[in-house]
Amino acid sequence: MVVLTKGVPDFREGQVSFDEDGHLERGKTPTVMNPNDRFALEAALQTRVRHGGRVSVMSMGPPGYKEVLQEAMESVYADDLHLVSDREMAAADTWATAITLSAGIETLGEPDIVFAGFKTADGETGHTGPQTNWCLDMPLVTHVISLDIDEDEGVLRAKRLVEGDIEEVETVETSLPAFVVTDPEFTPSYRTAGERLTLKDLRAETQERAENYEDHLTVRDHADINVDPDYIGLDGSPTIVSSVDPIPKAPAEREATMVDPDDSSAMQDVLEAMKSAVGGDTAAAGGD
Repeated sequence: MVVLTKGVPDFREGQVSFDEDGHLERGKTPTVMNPNDRFALEAALQTRVRHGGRVSVMSMGPPGYKEVLQEAMESVYADDLHLVSDREMAAADTWATAITLSAGIETLGEPDIVFAGFKTADGETGHTGPQTNWCLDMPLVTHVISLDIDEDEGVLRAKRLVEGDIEEVETVETSLPAFVVTDPEFTPSYRTAGERLTLKDLRAETQERAENYEDHLTVRDHADINVDPDYIGLDGSPTIVSSVDPIPKAPAEREATMVDPDDSSAMQDVLEAMKSAVGGDTAAAGGD
């Protein structure tokens, strides 16, 4: 199995950096793993618990994405990590990214399943997974909320939301290999004590690996994955960014008052305010 992940701006930091052409400067922006990719990782881990195999996690991006891959390994699961990265890939749109990722996947052989998250927290197009699948020419199942594998028949069976509607679910099946895009409604299921014990062991193993994640990381450039620079990065991107709207910082809803804990008078004011907020005397209410 291969799971695709991406680094996205850490909006908690409040600032992201763009160049003069409107391209996000990922090397200058605090980055975390895309939240929706966690569901793809969870689906791969569930499959690993039930059916064995190996989970490879792949990303395309700058060298700083090594830490994003480490986060994937530590927070959910990975047996090994793969980063495709060089300057020729910079400023890629979703199409150029899909070409690069599909070529990277092909260097690993032919996986039984490729997993991708629903969409990223920055672009929110939802294009990269399906476009990568188009390059690989696999059956595609999107909006997956649960799945299992019939190993004897080589079939993936899944429940998926119809057009993203949480009120309408359909059951589908397809032959392997297949490409799965998980929905944020995906919830892993571990049905037996044996599965839960296996999950516990695998989680412990992946967290131990993550401490020395670079021992399990392979970095490839465009030559390693055999792609023409004319078809990747900015040169291979038909998308034109006309403008970029800055991400506004959320307005503060309240002011904070700094209080010195050694100032007994000020601390008494804090206590009175707390008592008022909970509706009276904390001692009378049984508080301590």
